[in-house]
Amino acid sequence: MTLHYGQTVVILRAPLVVDRYGNETSERNWSSATRTTVRGVSVQPDSSTEEDGDRPAVTSGLRLTTRRGVDIDLAPGDRVIALGRLQETDGDVARWVVGGRLHHAEARLKEVIG
Repeated sequence: MTLHYGQTVVILRAPLVVDRYGNETSERNWSSATRTTVRGVSVQPDSSTEEDGDRPAVTSGLRLTTRRGVDIDLAPGDRVIALGRLQETDGDVARWVVGGRLHHAEARLKEVIG
């Protein structure tokens, strides 16, 4: 492992809430979330934006990257604790394939304040 992949993150995955009729909703039950610690990843700054107006907000992004040949069990809707901050997965996890084999995985994470 190189110094570049020396960070640890925690993935939080919450089950979907079931309504009173037994149907799954799109809402997550974060109080029942599972926690999975993942070591040996790289977390680096990504884009950041500010919005003015009636409700000012700052959206900060991070990019999580795995080592060569390593996948990560991360999906849209999961949350990640990275660099001491709670982030949300922003879209699908990109899995880079070279020669028919996984090269590495990348995920964009975001935090919205405001």
